[in-house]
Amino acid sequence: MTDPEPGFEDFVTARWAPLYRTAYLLCGTSHEAEDLLQTALATTCVRWGQIRDKGAADAYVRRTMLNLAQRHWRRRRREVATEHLPDAGHDHLGARADHVALWTEVRRLPPRMRAVLVLRYFEDLSVSETAVALGCSEGTVKSQTHHAVGRLRVALPALELSKDHA
Repeated sequence: MTDPEPGFEDFVTARWAPLYRTAYLLCGTSHEAEDLLQTALATTCVRWGQIRDKGAADAYVRRTMLNLAQRHWRRRRREVATEHLPDAGHDHLGARADHVALWTEVRRLPPRMRAVLVLRYFEDLSVSETAVALGCSEGTVKSQTHHAVGRLRVALPALELSKDHA
């Protein structure tokens, strides 16, 4: 087996943490996130020489993770929450409790709604970029976002979820 083109190892080193965060948000468990990201990176490594715009490598890995996650979601009938959210890195208990409550409700959303929220609000993609990443229309992204935020507002009325997210 030949070594990947120079730059792949640097890419993985530089982008591991944000890509892992996306994988974790898509999967909900650290074990599944590790598997998802490693599989996506293995695919990317094989095709590294074919990726002309190395600046688009993040999008390539993200799209690969989404495809893999969607296949997994189709096979799995229901989700079972088995892990706690990792420490957010600060000690403010009220914010932490809100964060845990929000994450618990996000994990209860259907996989497509969760994927839309991850891409829109954690990855900060536009509606059109999210539509391309998910292979759906912009209208679908908007409606999935609207319904997901609506569900979160009903489930967590005490949290201040901004109206501009719907």
